[in-house]
Amino acid sequence: MRYEPADPYVVRAAFFGDSDEPVEWILGRDLLADVLEGSAGHADVRIWSAAGRGDESIYIALGSSAGTALLEVPVQDIASFLQDTQTLVPRGTESERIDWDAGLAHLLRQD
Repeated sequence: MRYEPADPYVVRAAFFGDSDEPVEWILGRDLLADVLEGSAGHADVRIWSAAGRGDESIYIALGSSAGTALLEVPVQDIASFLQDTQTLVPRGTESERIDWDAGLAHLLRQD
């Protein structure tokens, strides 16, 4: 997983399957944080924790037209990763990191 403060709302997760090339999924940082309290997501991305039942794992179900995957990640790994991201960019301050003028200029650019 990778977090970039310049794109503060998302976490990029690369997974290796049958290919040498990773498949990258972009997940909401809040989505990952929400799963520490229960389940989160819908449709193509569903995440849930079984920690309340003695299982110390988080399960991530990913689906697309190319196939589906079910991943298991230790709860502590997700919690530590999120803590590190919040040290870089505290929750609630993400919008301060975005260059809104550059984004708007890009959208309005006529090529």
